[in-house]
Amino acid sequence: MRKLDWYILKKFFVTFFFCMILFTAIAIAVDTSEKTDDFVQSGLTTIELIRQYYIGFVPWIWGLLFPLFVFIAVIFITSRMAIRSEIVAMLASGITYNRILRPYFIGGLLLSIILWYGNSYLIPKANVIRGNFMTKYVDKDDPSQNRTFTSCFNCYYLRTDSNTFTGIREFDTTTKMARGFFMDRVKDDKVIYNLRSSSIRWDTAKKTWVLLNAVERKVDSMGEVIRHYDTLVIKLSVKPSELRKDYYLKDKLTSPELVAFIKQEELRGTEGLNTLKVERYRRSATAFSVLLLTFIGVVIASRKTRGGSGVHLAVGIVLAALFIISDRFSTVFSIKADFPPLIAAWLPNIAFTIVAWILYRNAPK
Repeated sequence: MRKLDWYILKKFFVTFFFCMILFTAIAIAVDTSEKTDDFVQSGLTTIELIRQYYIGFVPWIWGLLFPLFVFIAVIFITSRMAIRSEIVAMLASGITYNRILRPYFIGGLLLSIILWYGNSYLIPKANVIRGNFMTKYVDKDDPSQNRTFTSCFNCYYLRTDSNTFTGIREFDTTTKMARGFFMDRVKDDKVIYNLRSSSIRWDTAKKTWVLLNAVERKVDSMGEVIRHYDTLVIKLSVKPSELRKDYYLKDKLTSPELVAFIKQEELRGTEGLNTLKVERYRRSATAFSVLLLTFIGVVIASRKTRGGSGVHLAVGIVLAALFIISDRFSTVFSIKADFPPLIAAWLPNIAFTIVAWILYRNAPK
């Protein structure tokens, strides 16, 4: 690390943090204007709103706009250096173009690691605060995000282990009761055990499920045994909290928790997991995009132009918009059209890596 590296890194980080603070203030102002009615109806004081919402909102907006902060900061400082002929002076003194890129690479790598760690462990904890507030005060009248039942068919069907299948019909999250329940156990493609009841409820004191008017059937080589129970306590590896759709669940789970949850839902035979899988891979892909956008920003802004920083920022904004659009398209294709989640999360990075290489080849050295 020499004076050149420290000089560029200092400008890089100072401009980055300035962009982050500026855009955060703008985001808070816009969000406050949109949710003013919800804030008034909640009856919370300003301090309570900060504790119950904005402590979670700020890290979320940082994670969302972090690559954009880095991209704008890189374009701004490099463009300023190009206008002042600092880039030309460096090249004329015998410093290679790749040597100039070194401090940018170090700064981009450090910020990408910070974002990866934040996306994996810190931001999900903040999203718990934000998600709980949104569910309680903002989405309470939105039937698409706050359903009383678990799906449009008012039922929940899952596989609790490799041989056991369970169904719960019309589960009410308020009373923690359902109007129907069944459980089948299969061996060698044959049902060897069946349990049904007219209703099931969660015992909050004992943390167990209780069946009402249950009928149990056991089938073996000797025949079938049927038993009736007025009440029957059963062990079921499902909690009431899992029987309610949480719109913000994927944002609340840390990366290890998200991986474990996906494996659990795959074992249960749950469909439509591409949203969770895309989120899992997106956290690493977004961190890599910080390094990629840093490289693209340097290559674009290091060329001295007549328009100055304005031209560089305009080109940068267009590329950033294309990057975001491609990311949204690939995500939608994965969720709606079964596009592989890993490819969907990394496709924008792959495409823009090619763009970065083309720009680098054409950059003045």
